[in-house]
Order: sequence, then structure tokens, then C-alpha cells
Amino acid sequence: MPALLEAENLEAQYGWTKVLHGLRFAVEAGGITTILGANGAGKTTTLRAVCGMVKTAGTVRFEGRRIDGKATEEIVRLGIAHTPEGRGTFMNLTVQENLRLGAYVRKDRATLAGDFERVYQYFPVLAQRQRQQAGTLSGGEQQMLAVARALMSRPRLLLLDEPSLGLAPLVVREIFRIVRAINREEGVSVLLVEQNAAIALDLADHAYLLETGRVVMSGPSADLRRNESVRRSYLGY
Repeated sequence: MPALLEAENLEAQYGWTKVLHGLRFAVEAGGITTILGANGAGKTTTLRAVCGMVKTAGTVRFEGRRIDGKATEEIVRLGIAHTPEGRGTFMNLTVQENLRLGAYVRKDRATLAGDFERVYQYFPVLAQRQRQQAGTLSGGEQQMLAVARALMSRPRLLLLDEPSLGLAPLVVREIFRIVRAINREEGVSVLLVEQNAAIALDLADHAYLLETGRVVMSGPSADLRRNESVRRSYLGY
């Protein structure tokens, strides 16, 4: 399948500190790609670089169009939604108000009501809590809200940063099940950053392994799962 997102020679830095060193990766249209690596490998920075949230060099293309150098809001309008590490939930707003903010870049307001129903079908617990303050939700519910809020922008590509962080295994499995359903039923491509390599490789079609801001291994997820060094370092067997 053709690439929806492509990065070539991607570099990123904070101040004088360079974090990414010439990354090359792609996300296929309709596919799920994961970026693995230890803490400090540059995974979160990679997603921020795609969104124009850090100083970058190199080329990033979305649907064949260069987006490097564009403002973050413009990138969102093109069809890329970012669910950040830590969820980025607006704690003092209700669930419904958080979801409405997710749609702020959209011009087609006429279909907004239908989209509320669509995300509530994926996340029934949010429908039950739509008038509840987001800060009173459990960690798992807040993560569900973060994904649902991203879906309200009707993205072509969903960037997920550590969605399993701090959550119970049962909740993690449910969130990943929903992400897979969104991918299959709506054709939303996914770029997933995740420290839980086992669950990420189960979900993704393709994987990249980062070490100190460089891609050291890539290929189909099944191939990385069989790789001995990946198994020892990231899968624990």
C-alpha cells in the first residue's frame, strides 16, 4: 500500500540538544506502525516532530505533501490528530466539552452530532459520563477520552503516545481493541509510540526500533517479534 506519512532524514532538537538523528520511516495508508524503544530513545520527540511541535530538519510528507515547517494547527487541519503522552485532558471541562474541543479545527459542523454518537459507540463509558468533569474520570477513562477527542477531528492519521502508560492490563487491552476497530472500520492509519513492546507488536503491521534517536531496526512486526535481541531486550524472553 502507498505511504500516507513519510519522514526522511528527520532531525529534531530542544535548544542545542539534538534528539533525533536522520530518521527515516513511513506509515502505510490504512496501516498501523509502531515505534519502539527505551525511555529517552526519541519516541515522543518523533511524534512531536511530525506535528511541528519541536525544531526540526529533514522532510516529512503527508499524502505526498511536505508538512515540515508548517504550523501545528495547519497539520491538524490536514488530517493528523495527536494524542500526547499524559493524555492532555482538560480536567475542569466535561467529557462533552473536551470532545467538542477536539472538533475545533473542523468546518463541517453539520455532522458534529453524528460524530458524538460515533465516538460514544466506541467508548460507551464516555456516553454515560458526558456531563462529568474529565478530572474525575479514572486513568483509563481519561485515556479513552483523549483518543475520542482526537477522533472528533476526523483524522486520516492518529498519533498515539504511550496509551498504556499507568493503566491496568485489562484497560490497556480494551483501549488497544478499540484502536484496532477504529483502524479496520474507518481506515484511520495509526502511528503508535509504546514502551510495552509486546502489545504494540501485536497491534501493528510494521515496527521501527529507536535507540538514541536513530532507527536501528525496522520491518514487519512479526519479524521484530522473532528477533532474538528484541525478544531479550524488549519482550523479556
